[in-house]
Amino acid sequence: MKRTYRVRCNDEVEAQRRRWTFYETINFTDPKEGNGDSAVISDRSIKRRWPPGKGNRYPLTTASEEKTRNQAELERRILHGLSCEWTNALWVLSFAQRQKMLPPLFALGDFQDLWGVWSRIKREIILSRRLVLNHSWDSVREVLLHETAHQFADEVLGAYGETPHGPQFQEACRLLRASPRASGTYPPLDQRIEADAAHSEDKTLLRIRKLMALAESPNLHEAEAAMAKAQHLITKYNFQLLETKENRLFVTVSLGQPALRHPAEEYGLAHLLQEFYFVQGIWVSSYLLEKERMGRVLEVSGTLSNIQVASYVYDFVSRFIRSQWQEYNSGKNLNRRRQTDFALGIIEGFRSKLRSGNGAKDSSSALIRLKDPQLDQFFSYKYPRTVKIKGGRTRQDPRVLHDGKEVGRRLVISKGLESAVKSRKLQIAGG
Repeated sequence: MKRTYRVRCNDEVEAQRRRWTFYETINFTDPKEGNGDSAVISDRSIKRRWPPGKGNRYPLTTASEEKTRNQAELERRILHGLSCEWTNALWVLSFAQRQKMLPPLFALGDFQDLWGVWSRIKREIILSRRLVLNHSWDSVREVLLHETAHQFADEVLGAYGETPHGPQFQEACRLLRASPRASGTYPPLDQRIEADAAHSEDKTLLRIRKLMALAESPNLHEAEAAMAKAQHLITKYNFQLLETKENRLFVTVSLGQPALRHPAEEYGLAHLLQEFYFVQGIWVSSYLLEKERMGRVLEVSGTLSNIQVASYVYDFVSRFIRSQWQEYNSGKNLNRRRQTDFALGIIEGFRSKLRSGNGAKDSSSALIRLKDPQLDQFFSYKYPRTVKIKGGRTRQDPRVLHDGKEVGRRLVISKGLESAVKSRKLQIAGG
């Protein structure tokens, strides 16, 4: 008699070698009914011995049970990520302070009016399930740091008897580079950025958005003129901010996805943003959900308006590179290294276009290199210990690089600033 079961593979190495998942849908003849000790994986037709007493077998789950299992697995990975991020957040502390911080428990809760809470009695950090599932990982890390500051204030600084956000907690936030306000009904980071973009009344920023919209013109000369004017206004806007010398609010967000390794073009794009869009970037550790370990991601810091522009440019150029590479590589079957050459060519071509757009003798060309002392101070405070690493040079294909530069010189950034920074909901790939 044929029955459909799910069988758990006991040999993980063998499962990975044959690209099986842990649970495979198979059809087999039940050994208890005789004349059958083999199993066949239905979608690959690979025969596998079925030794009686080995492996876990049970009837196929329903769709709701499968969804519940995926949700449980996602939350398990998120909790593991919180633990990894907690450990990584302590690197700004002194060695003696790190030694006093013992790992807490982590949990998710169904809060309605809280993003997170630190329980002194249970030694547990609980984050809102609504936060981790519906907001960006940057927002999650901001709240996690806030609750870690509560733990530090209690267990290291001895903030017993103080109000929850008293002097010791404020000192803990300063040491951990945490936001004292990231709790209660305070909007998460991604919501604050989106709200600022939607309700901004700054006339210069509104003009920049209108020029970005004009850059979608089918007339190439009109589109390039609009983009050049928008770039000039971005530079002028930041120069005026520097002249006022007013205190400005800076935020930090991550761009792109965390990964164990990043191609060279992502580093090139990061340099482009720093050169022309008034942000400072650094590669930091960030949890990689799919791999269940820490990878690296690009973090940029700047004012809310500059973060919106830089984030949109990053996404726009990244999508442009992917689409142009697919078109360029059609029928050529070039490898990944040539893709990097082509992408670096696009970035270099676009960089030369931005430089020439300001004019070699135009005073605005000097403004691009103008340093923001307040941003420098914020960056030095947030990242007190940094190192510079030079990557090894690889052989490039001059022809592919040249073709990429030609494409990059035709690149025109067009409208869409209001959707610059979006929440990245966490989910298991394929789940």
